Amino acid sequence: MQNVIRSIKVRAASLLTMLVSALVATSCITEEVAPNTIRGNFDALWQTLDERYCFFDLKATEYGLDWNEVYARYQPKLAEQKTLWDYFNLLEDVVCELRDGHVNIISSLGTARYGEWFDNYPANYADTLERKYLGRTTDYVTTGGLKYRVLADSIAYVRCPSFDVSFGDGNLHVMMLTLAPCKGMILDIRSNGGGRLTSAEKLASVFIDEKTLGGYMAHKTGKGHNDFSQPEAIEIEPFGSRRWTKPLVVLTNRRTYSAANAFVMYVKGLPGVTIVGDKTGGGSGMPLTSELPCGWTLRFSACPMYDRQMALTEEGIAPDVKVDITSDDYRRDIDTIIETARRIILSAGN
Repeated sequence: MQNVIRSIKVRAASLLTMLVSALVATSCITEEVAPNTIRGNFDALWQTLDERYCFFDLKATEYGLDWNEVYARYQPKLAEQKTLWDYFNLLEDVVCELRDGHVNIISSLGTARYGEWFDNYPANYADTLERKYLGRTTDYVTTGGLKYRVLADSIAYVRCPSFDVSFGDGNLHVMMLTLAPCKGMILDIRSNGGGRLTSAEKLASVFIDEKTLGGYMAHKTGKGHNDFSQPEAIEIEPFGSRRWTKPLVVLTNRRTYSAANAFVMYVKGLPGVTIVGDKTGGGSGMPLTSELPCGWTLRFSACPMYDRQMALTEEGIAPDVKVDITSDDYRRDIDTIIETARRIILSAGN
């Protein structure tokens, strides 16, 4: 697809500047905004990230990122871009240097994004397998963004595909009441791309009996890469109604990201909780947005989150039990990860 896009030609390089300018024909420009030129947009993107992105030290340690070197390497390439697509793809390459799924450029051309945090790993999830375990629509309950049922061995299975919902107290109360007789619960948050941190905290509150430290969050206080506030504690209050006190197994894969990554951070290490599957995708920086002079939206990680031991979880959280879905099980419509979770719960009752 990208090769097709790049085949689009224009006769004059000046047309690129005209196209960029056209994007902001109705935008408000102030003296503080960088000029709406090819160089101005590039500089605005690089500088916004330089002053407000929160993981430079982590990325430097993980793979040697040098943000000044990134500028020096890409800035000379600006003159080589012949189409608006070329320019967009160049900026996409710049943001992908951060290897962060929360850093995006959102435009009418599409969304620039980094995906190797899950593309390079097994999916460890399939819609067909989910349907196999949930059954027909009459076999499970759908409520407040959750799907749940009782499996044949008296184990509760709850599917949470997103935290981009608000879980109602009534929904959670009825679910806990319905599943109370079960031996344990499998909470499947695989391929949950996140959403609202408040929803992740709300669901976590069902699995604690007292105010619990979930982790920490810091905020940027200046333009320097290390200008942060003192980390503030994230405390999870217990759910006000019926709560879950039996074994809980949380299923994860590399697409368990952002607020879903935070949920794993909140519950990992709690009594009776086991994380099973693959390492999560990370995404522990709360994202903010800014607008480039051309009107494109820049999204980036701004507020780092830490676990109870003050470790960053941006690179993902390892499971307690590492399991992949085997090829043989895929062919037999068996979810290896769910079956592992069932064995863990049943063994806990012995």
